[in-house]
Amino acid sequence: MDTAGKGGIVRHVIGDLDPQGVSHYAFKAPTKAELTHDFLWRIRKRVPAAGMIGVFDRSHYEDVLIARVHELAPPVEIKKRYNQINAFEQELVDDDTTVIKVMLQISSTEQKSRLGERLDRPDKYWNYHTVDVDERMHWSAYQEAFQIALERTSTAAAPWYVVPADRKWYARLVVQHLLTEALKSMVLTWPTADFDVEAEKVRLSTT
Repeated sequence: MDTAGKGGIVRHVIGDLDPQGVSHYAFKAPTKAELTHDFLWRIRKRVPAAGMIGVFDRSHYEDVLIARVHELAPPVEIKKRYNQINAFEQELVDDDTTVIKVMLQISSTEQKSRLGERLDRPDKYWNYHTVDVDERMHWSAYQEAFQIALERTSTAAAPWYVVPADRKWYARLVVQHLLTEALKSMVLTWPTADFDVEAEKVRLSTT
């Protein structure tokens, strides 16, 4: 949901990584060109290359959340998309990509407080959007849409992690933990030298 802290996590958790190893993309409303393709087309284009950490700020789940709440697609199409998402994510995992899906669960009360802060502070006006209040009117429908999406797309290959987000420090800590544990499980090592180390030491000493 809006104000849940996605941007803060990107800055405070992902921001500590070497930017050369990070591929970050924030998905907005689909463009006219993107709408001429299936909903996963633009997502596939942003899948990170091998060795990169890819960060999606919003994702293909918008197409089973917003689309469901605002009836942008018929129910039969939404139902089909859950299976397409599962197949897509399984494809990523089969290709040795680790998928970490985080749903930041903010309460209605806390969201209202954060939106109010944006209205009280001129330095936060840029981050206030009138549509956010419009979307609050659909709170219950969104909670139902999230619940259905979580139930139908949390798989062994790509499980969902629901993170309480009313306390920003806690949400950031949890996501940091998920990321570091995933990296540890890969048992990564530094690349071995493709040259004679001792010979290079001798060469260097003569310069």
